[in-house]
Amino acid sequence: MTIDEPIDEPIDESIDGPIDGPPINNFGAALRRRFGGRIQRVSIDAGFTCPNVDGAVAKGGCNFCDNRSFSPSRRVRLKQVHDQLSSGIVTVRERYKKVAGFIAYFQPATNTYAPVEQLREVFELALSFQESGAPVVGLAIGTRPDCLPESVLELIEELGERSYVSLEFGMQTIHDDGLTWMNRAHCHEDLINAIDRSRGRGFECCAHVILGIPGETHEMMMETAAEIGRLGFDAIKLHNLYSVRGTPLGEQVLRGEIKMMERDDYVKTVVDFLERIPPETIVERVSGDAPPDFLIEPKWCLRKSGIRQSIEAEFAARGSRQGSRYVPPEIPPSERQVPADNTPDAIRNQIERRGRLPVLKMEQG
Repeated sequence: MTIDEPIDEPIDESIDGPIDGPPINNFGAALRRRFGGRIQRVSIDAGFTCPNVDGAVAKGGCNFCDNRSFSPSRRVRLKQVHDQLSSGIVTVRERYKKVAGFIAYFQPATNTYAPVEQLREVFELALSFQESGAPVVGLAIGTRPDCLPESVLELIEELGERSYVSLEFGMQTIHDDGLTWMNRAHCHEDLINAIDRSRGRGFECCAHVILGIPGETHEMMMETAAEIGRLGFDAIKLHNLYSVRGTPLGEQVLRGEIKMMERDDYVKTVVDFLERIPPETIVERVSGDAPPDFLIEPKWCLRKSGIRQSIEAEFAARGSRQGSRYVPPEIPPSERQVPADNTPDAIRNQIERRGRLPVLKMEQG
């Protein structure tokens, strides 16, 4: 279990005002407006895997991915979801005096890659958590765009009718060469199909994007930025590419074959990116990192609050803000056609036709 720190970092409160004030539509402020107080996410490891790990579409996983670096619960015996929530909330309360509610964040691996009824069991348990003195107000669900058949979207839509739900799509980039380099084993068309079937169904759609992918030029990253508005995402997470020990990318960095983005270049690229997305898009994160014992490069990403302040300063120096260079698409996202479900058969079979996965016991007690 980990606390998802970037939701509301304890830095200059000037970033936490309304959208017409500070240059970024900050996530912590958006949650305050929605729920009336501080909302903190608690990360949960439900023990799922990914289709590019188990062989459904590929093996080896993403070249940058080592789940140990994203969730400490992967390093020890899995706890029940109930226990992970309980211990995570205790940790949050030790740090923050006033928390109005919590979001159960299903973070590591692909959290829609399981039989639908098993997903329901996991998500319902999190939503029914009662021990904290402050409610679990919703779910955040990290997944891949090729793991969202209609059966899963119908479940998420149902949950979204009575609770806050954010579905986080692993977009990463719109460029298929970059996706191939990562060993994602899906293409950008899979992302387009998934978001076009998800939009307007009562839950939030968030795009996860990585900046600094080898071979991607500044222009290519700006093309990814333009896609955020074209496809109508409600929120976005930006990460710098970073390398951790025990991964293919980490080995390449240690051998000097790949270099990570420099800090100043990253800050300017983030501002360029945010200038090109809609002003109303919620910015959930502007950088990523890993525990120091696992992180190889770049070391500068460990100072997240400083990066955020540098981004604010760059906006101020330019006299610009999020959305200042946004160009609306010719076809508004709400008018895009809803396509047929193109979930790969190999993945659909794993979700809709196999038995229960041998993950942790879900019942309380």
